[in-house]
Amino acid sequence: MNSTIIGVDTGGTFTDFALVRAGKVWTYKISSTPEDYSRGLLRGIAALLDEAGAGKFNLVHSSTVATNTLLERKGAKTALITTKGFRDVIEIGRQTRPELYNLFVERPAPLVPREARYEVAERVSAEGEILVPLKVAEVKRIVARIKKSGFESVAISLLFSFLRPEHEQAIAAISQKAGLAVSLSTEIIPEFREYERTGTTVVNGYVSPVMRKYLSKLSVRAVELGADKIRIVQSNGGSLSTHGAGRDAVHTLLSGPAAGVIGALSVARQAFPKKAENLKLITFDMGGTSTDVSLVAGDYRVTSESVIDGLPVAVPMMDIRTVGAGGGSIAYVDAGGALHAGPRSAGADPGPACYGKGKEATVTDANLLLGRIDPENFLGGRMKLHADRSRSALEKLASRLGTDARKAAESVIRIVNSNMERALRVISIEKGYDPREFTLVSFGGAGGLHACDLADALRIPRVFIPRNPGVLSAWGAVSGNVVKDFSRTVMAPFGKGAGRTASVFSALCKTARVVMEDEGFSARTVLFERKLDIRYAGQSFELTVPYDGGLKNSGKLFHEEHLKRYGHCSKKSPMESVTARLRAVGFLEKPVLEKIPAGGRSPEKTAINRRGKMTIYKREFLRAGNVIIGPALIIEDFATTLLPKGWRIKIDAYGNMLASKS
Repeated sequence: MNSTIIGVDTGGTFTDFALVRAGKVWTYKISSTPEDYSRGLLRGIAALLDEAGAGKFNLVHSSTVATNTLLERKGAKTALITTKGFRDVIEIGRQTRPELYNLFVERPAPLVPREARYEVAERVSAEGEILVPLKVAEVKRIVARIKKSGFESVAISLLFSFLRPEHEQAIAAISQKAGLAVSLSTEIIPEFREYERTGTTVVNGYVSPVMRKYLSKLSVRAVELGADKIRIVQSNGGSLSTHGAGRDAVHTLLSGPAAGVIGALSVARQAFPKKAENLKLITFDMGGTSTDVSLVAGDYRVTSESVIDGLPVAVPMMDIRTVGAGGGSIAYVDAGGALHAGPRSAGADPGPACYGKGKEATVTDANLLLGRIDPENFLGGRMKLHADRSRSALEKLASRLGTDARKAAESVIRIVNSNMERALRVISIEKGYDPREFTLVSFGGAGGLHACDLADALRIPRVFIPRNPGVLSAWGAVSGNVVKDFSRTVMAPFGKGAGRTASVFSALCKTARVVMEDEGFSARTVLFERKLDIRYAGQSFELTVPYDGGLKNSGKLFHEEHLKRYGHCSKKSPMESVTARLRAVGFLEKPVLEKIPAGGRSPEKTAINRRGKMTIYKREFLRAGNVIIGPALIIEDFATTLLPKGWRIKIDAYGNMLASKS
C-alpha cells in the first residue's frame, strides 16, 4: 500500500490539498481554474510533492464537476426511454410547491425535453408480473432514432422495473451496442416512486459523461505525476473508484461538502476520544462561494430525499444544507434599496475586489476593511490583497445606502451572518435538536471569521476550530472509507412480510459482496449496515431505522423515532416495510494529527502586532495549553479566526482550538 496519500478538494474559489506521509502532514491551497479544474489541481499536486519530497502517491479527490455540470446545465445531450404513457413523469412531478405562497414560482425546465422522451410498449404490474412483453424490434427503432438525433446518453426508467429489471437490461444492451452511455434506474435507485426514480436516473445520465471525460483526462495526467490509485469522494461520505464515479456520477453531487463533514468528524473524534461515538456537532464550512452546514449526532446523517437546483436526487447523500454565503458572495443593493449579500459569487475569477481583478464588494472585502484579515499574510503571504480596492468597492456600495464604507461593511457582515444563521436553524432547531447541546465545528477559509458570532446567535456554547481549518475538506477526503449503498423496495405488511424482507436483504448482500470485491475488498473485510424504511399503513412517508435480521427491534425503534420526530406514535396501528437499505463499508487506514509541543497558559512570542485593542497571533507558534482572551485574531496560512471580546480559546494537544465564553 502506498504510504503517501493526497486529498484534494476543488471548490469554486480555491482548491485545497493535504498530503499525509508517515504521520506528517503538508497542506496547500491554490486558486481554482474553473475553465479546467484539473489544471489547477495538477499544478497544486506538483507543488505539494516538491515541498514534501514525495514520489508515488494515492489520490482521493472531492470534485465539483458533477455539481457544476448540473447547476450550469452543461451536461450531455440525454434522451429518456420509459414505459408508454409515462414520459411526462419528470415534468409533472409531485403536487408540492417549492414556495407555498408564491404564485409566480417557476419550476426548472426538465433536463430532457419532451421530444427527447421515448416510450416503449411494455408493462410490469405492481406485483412484478409481466403484463406486456418488451418488443425488441421497437426498442431497436427507438435507439436508432436516438443515435441519429445526436444524443450521447440515454436514461432508462420503466414502470415497476425494480421488481423485474429484465426489460431495462434488454434496452440497455441494445443502447450500449449503439454506442450510447447508459443509465439504468434499476442500478441507480431500484425503488418505488416513479418521479424520484426517473428524475435521479436522468440526472445521472446527464452528468456522468462529463464526469467520465474529466476523470479520464485527470487520470492520465495524475499518473504522469506519480499517482498510483485515484478515488473520488461520494455524497454519502465514502469514496469509490474513478470507474464507478464516471459511471454513476450522480453519487458525487455533494462530494466536496461531504468531505468536509468527514474531516470535521475525524478530527473531533481524535480530539474528544471519550465522546467519539456520541459526538454532538454542527459542522460549519464557509468557503469562497458557499457555506455548507450539517448536524452530527453520534454520526453524520444520510438522506435519500435531496433536491438539487429543483431536481430530485434520491440516492443516499449526507444531510447537508448549502447557502450562497461565502467569502466571495457579492454585496448589492436591490431596486427597493435593500442590501443583500449573495447568493451570486465573485468566484475565483475575478474574485473579490481585494484580489486585484474584481470591482464589486464581497464579504471578504468587508472583513478586510474591518481589519479582520491581514493583507500581508493571505495564503501564507503568497497572495497580496489590495485593501484600497476593497475600500473603493465598499464606498460605491455605501453611496447607494447613504452611509460610509465602514458601516456598509458592518452591514454586509450582519446580513451574511443572518443568512448562515437561518441555515443552521434549519438543520438543528427545525429538525428537533437543541443547538445548546452541540459544538459548532468551524472550518473553511472564512469560517473562523464568523463562527463565534453565529454561536452567540444560536446560544451554542462551544466553537471547535480544527487544525488546518482552511483545508479540512482535503483532510476529510483522505479520512473516509470506501462506502457503497444498496437499496430495493420491499413494500409488504410489516409482520407478514418478514420473510420477504429477509430475502431482499440477502439479495442485496450478495450484490454488495461482488461490488466491494471490484473495489478491492474481500467479503471478510467489509462491514454491512442494514436499515429498513418503515411507515404506518396509509402514510406517504417513511422513517429509516436499523434492521438486525428480525422485525421486532426495528418496529420498536420506528415507534421511538416517530415519537421523537413528530411528537406522537401509534403502537397498535398496522405498519409496512417499505424499502430495504444496505450500506457496505470497506475500511481504510485513517491519518491522525500529531501532537504539538506543550506550552504554558500564556502564549509566548506569538503576538505579531496589535490593531487597536485586538491582538494578532500566528497560529503556527501556539502551543498546547495556551489560552487566548478576546478580542484577538489568530491567523494562519489558509484561514483566519476572529475571537470577539468575551470569548476565550484554549489550544489542545493536537493544535485544535476550542473557543467558549469567558
